[in-house]
This record gives sequence, C-alpha cells and structure tokens, in this order.
Amino acid sequence: MNNKFKFILIILFLTLGCQGIAFSQSLSSNQLIINGKEYDGKLIAFSGEVIGDVMLRGDFAWVNINDGENALGVWMPAAAAKEIGFTGNYKSRGDNWEVVGVFHRACLEHGGDLDIHAQSLRKISAGRIIKEKLNYDKAQLSLILLGALFLIWISMLFKHK
Repeated sequence: MNNKFKFILIILFLTLGCQGIAFSQSLSSNQLIINGKEYDGKLIAFSGEVIGDVMLRGDFAWVNINDGENALGVWMPAAAAKEIGFTGNYKSRGDNWEVVGVFHRACLEHGGDLDIHAQSLRKISAGRIIKEKLNYDKAQLSLILLGALFLIWISMLFKHK
C-alpha cells in the first residue's frame, strides 16, 4: 500500500470511529453501577434528564443526570453547564442531555465518588415548566370529608351538653 492510501484509511478510521463513540447507544445507570469495574476508566455515553441544582466550581460544574433509574454525577465545563435551561424538580422537567465521557467507578479526584468526566455534550431536548392542574375529584372528596368531620364535631358538642 502506498502512504497516501494508508493516510486516508487512518483519517477515515479516526473520523468514523470518533463519531461512532459520540452517537453510540447510551448505557443505562444500572449497567454502569452493576458493571462498574468493566467500564471504569473507559469512554462511555450516558443520557438523561438534568435534575437538581447546577453546582458551579470555578471552570467546571457538577450536574446530576437521571436516566429514569438512577442519577449520576457529571463533571463538565462550566460554560456547557450554563447552557442548561431547565433542571428537573417538582415544578419543571429538566433538559435531556447526552454525555460522552470517561466513567469513574471511584474517582480519586472527587473523593472516591462514582462519576463521569464529560468530554462532549449534546442537548437532546429542552425542558419545560410543568403546569399543575387541580384534581377536582380530590378537591370534592376533601370537601365531603371536611363536611363529615364538621358534622362529627358538632354531634360531639351536642352529646357532651
């Protein structure tokens, strides 16, 4: 093989290989927790909803991402964390992000915690505010029970007189 052909093959391999990692099937939190030794120190993909607070630490930030089973801590650049529009809580659904990074079963840099050090991030979908609707059946039941309690209280007052 001539050198030009080898060079083109290497470039194609690196280009396609990197894209394969960035857009590969995300691992679940259960897979990462149960098979932690297998994935420790390896480049993995993980995706889910951003929940809780974004904790800025200088040029970096801690973000918790929940895939529906568990939440994993992600160590990411603060600039990327500032692009998070919504975090999941009682009143809002958090943004969904895909993280490609190095998985640490027991990160020495962060006190032995399980975490992911992000190398690339991609917002899958934006979060939103959740509008709570009043459940009229529950409200009606509450009023009926309150009325029953009031009648019991009145009957107890008359009984003691």
